[in-house]
Amino acid sequence: MKMTKKFDDLNDAFNVAGDIVSREVETIEQKVESVASAVNDDLKKDYEYTRGNLYSIIEKGQEALNGILELAQESEMPRAYEVAGQLIKNVADATDKLIDLQKKLKDIDDQKIKGPTNVTNALFVGSTAELSKLLKNQSNTKEK
Repeated sequence: MKMTKKFDDLNDAFNVAGDIVSREVETIEQKVESVASAVNDDLKKDYEYTRGNLYSIIEKGQEALNGILELAQESEMPRAYEVAGQLIKNVADATDKLIDLQKKLKDIDDQKIKGPTNVTNALFVGSTAELSKLLKNQSNTKEK
């Protein structure tokens, strides 16, 4: 990212090179990108893990549901039908959670897209005398 075009007039007025700030900004941007990449990797791993677990829960719930329905039909016991009803509700809740997981991932992706792009803040903390010294030192090193 080249900031020199934006600040050429100021750089000329203060007799400084514009690449001082841009190098620091580029270093910070690289660090932010590496952290963002690590977060994305973790997010993908967590998503895949959660998705796999939900699929497993749904499949096992369906197998258990088939078994309890057979038992309820054979025994004609009200309690077996009650358990089957609860199991149906639990499997339905798990499938809802799977859909919610998809929505949450989509929302996270949308937030990344809507987030700020190329926000750069440069701030000098110090007195004007310190700034003057810094600029003088920079111009002396450039001349050598």
